[in-house]
Amino acid sequence: MTTRTKRTYNLSETAIRRVRELADQYEAFHTQDRVVEAAVERLYLELRARAEEAQWEAAAADPQFRAEAGTIAEIMGDRDSWPA
Repeated sequence: MTTRTKRTYNLSETAIRRVRELADQYEAFHTQDRVVEAAVERLYLELRARAEEAQWEAAAADPQFRAEAGTIAEIMGDRDSWPA
């Protein structure tokens, strides 16, 4: 079981109302804690995906990376489809 820590945050009335609604009316997560955990996890994954996307975009613009990727594709015998 995961260790839990009690925290206090100052949230807007709208945020509080929505957390309660998600927990009670829609029964999406059964408790307000689970609503908040799910929201934080979703935001975390979204931001991490954006950061990774930015890293791949930077890599695609890097001639050294592209050359290395081309060499790997050649070795793997997949020059036509990789890297995309």
